[in-house]
Amino acid sequence: MTNTLENQRRAARAALPWLGRHEVVGIGTGSTVHHFIDFIAADRGSLKAVVSSSNQSSRRLEAAGIPVADLNEVGELPVYIDGADQTNGARQLIKGGGGALTREKIIAACSRVFVCIVDATKLTPTLGAFPLPVEVIPMARTLVARRLAAIGGRPVLRPGYVTDNGNQILDVHDLVIKDPQALESALNQIPGVVTVGLFAQRPADVLLIGGDAGVQQL
Repeated sequence: MTNTLENQRRAARAALPWLGRHEVVGIGTGSTVHHFIDFIAADRGSLKAVVSSSNQSSRRLEAAGIPVADLNEVGELPVYIDGADQTNGARQLIKGGGGALTREKIIAACSRVFVCIVDATKLTPTLGAFPLPVEVIPMARTLVARRLAAIGGRPVLRPGYVTDNGNQILDVHDLVIKDPQALESALNQIPGVVTVGLFAQRPADVLLIGGDAGVQQL
């Protein structure tokens, strides 16, 4: 029987060797990342500071005594550790189930190496079964929703949710994403779209997949 929680912990533990001691690194958001934060909290002296992708992760890091740095004051990061809601074998991802997709994409762009940690249930041949999050400026919500519907998606406003950036999220159902790079590029051109939760133009460099038999690295 698959143990998702333990497989998340396996993947998180496998990312620890990617951390250089006394570096400033990027860390994302989500349940698997929470396990990773718990692991690094056990060795507080190993990191100088962390750039965090969300207020939620920042609070967890600060509670563990790990300093949180401003990306503008750091510049390029050696490594970024984050999870994903779905991944294919090419390390292209859907992210944003936790709502932090914009900051996650910024940190990924500033990092030399992006290590993605997931449990085996997140690996799929084709992206799209997990609804694609799209962060939108509120006044553009209906415009963006119409454009998303025109390409065959079913956009649903995430109820009662406001991102850390003060925007809204449309979760797009019913997509079969055969060309993630092309779709990411097209959706980014819609006026009012802040970020789309496709990480295909800048995919993960390393994918660590926790499974019942151990951790697979792609």
